[in-house]
Order: sequence, then C-alpha cells, then structure tokens
Amino acid sequence: MNQEPVSQIPILYEDNHLLGIVKPVNIPTQADVSGDPDLLSLLKEDIKVRYGKPGNVYLGLVHRLDRPVGGAMIFAKTSKAASRLSEAVRSRSFRKGYAAVVHGRLPAPRGTLRNMLLKDPKTNTVSVVKSGTPGAKEAVLDYEVLGANGSFSLVRIKLHTGRSHQIRVQMNHAGCPLYGDQKYGSRVNKPGQQIALWSVTVGFPHPVTKEEVVLASLPPGEHPWNLWPETVLNRLHAED
Repeated sequence: MNQEPVSQIPILYEDNHLLGIVKPVNIPTQADVSGDPDLLSLLKEDIKVRYGKPGNVYLGLVHRLDRPVGGAMIFAKTSKAASRLSEAVRSRSFRKGYAAVVHGRLPAPRGTLRNMLLKDPKTNTVSVVKSGTPGAKEAVLDYEVLGANGSFSLVRIKLHTGRSHQIRVQMNHAGCPLYGDQKYGSRVNKPGQQIALWSVTVGFPHPVTKEEVVLASLPPGEHPWNLWPETVLNRLHAED
C-alpha cells in the first residue's frame, strides 16, 4: 500500500476512504496568511493527477499538525469518512502519539500533565492559566521518558486532548521546553533550529470497516533525534 505520490509526500495508507501520509516539516497543514504551498492543496492536486480526476477533489482535514511539525497524518477522501473520523476525535477513540526531544528532565520517568490552556488569537500563542479563566480549555497528556542524553530527554507522548500548541506549552510549563521551539523555548533554543516534535502514531477505527488502523512514522535520523540509537527510537511506536 506504500507508494510515492507525485508531490513526493510519502504515503503510509490509502484506500477509497482514507489517505494517510507523512507530513513534511515547515509546510502549513492548510492555506494560511503566508500564502505558502499547503499540505491539503498539494495532496488534492496529487490525487487529481494520479487518478485523472476532473474538477475539484474532496479531501477532508480531520486533525492538524503545527507548521514546523512533521509525521503521520490521516485525511478523509469522502465526506462520510470525514464525519466519522471527526466523531472518533470527539469521542477520543482517535489516538495520537508523539515524540519530542526536550531540554532538561521531567519530574518523573512517566506521568500525566493536566493544565488549563488559553489561546490568544491575536498573537497565536497559548498560555497556562488558572482553572476558571474564561475561555480556557483543559489539556491532558501522558508522557514517558525513553532516554536522556546530556541535557536532553527523549519523550513519548500520548495526547488525550487536541489543544493548540498543547505539547509545546505543557512541556515548557513543566520546565522542559522542546528542542528548537522558537515560540515557547526561545530562552534555550537558537534561531533556525528545527523543532523536535514528531507525530509518530495515529490510530482510529476505520470509518467503514471499523477495523483498527494505525499509521506509524519515525522521526528523521538527524540531530537531535540521532542522540539515541535505533533500538530506543523504535520504542516510540509502542502503544499502551
């Protein structure tokens, strides 16, 4: 089922209902004010070319990744599939696993971070606020530290909620900003560094067959990911 599309975006899974891909870093998921080429438009054009489809191509955006983040993503090729996957997101049967390299050490080898987050749309930034703050939403994630190397830690993360910038903000609040995060970790990161956050697994019930589908993508073999051997990185795929 793996194949290389015209746009050179790797395909992890494809059938009549779904398209699973590896999102390249630094491409917006959908069109934004930058006007740069976006993933959704590139994939629609790719489907149009590969299958010779006339007119507009439907491709439903089910979940998002921040522009600098890469890794596994799923798109819906029909409105019915999009609706059912969106329901899976709402019911939390849609699972998202991430990998991150962070500065410092988390308080325990594994644990749960639970915070109230508030987004400022004017600055596109998110902050941790007190419970009861108007507009704030609860953010919950589980983490497991898979290894440490120097001042860095490799962390496997399971999201329970899908808040904007959630992992970046919660890790920074815990005293462990992500490597390369210019927005929330500028005090310890250098300009130009690539953020070390990767969508490793996406799991969900197939919208038609109901069979469990899991997409998996390991981070690139470059710094800082290559601070750990392949045997450790392969543990990022594990699902609890």
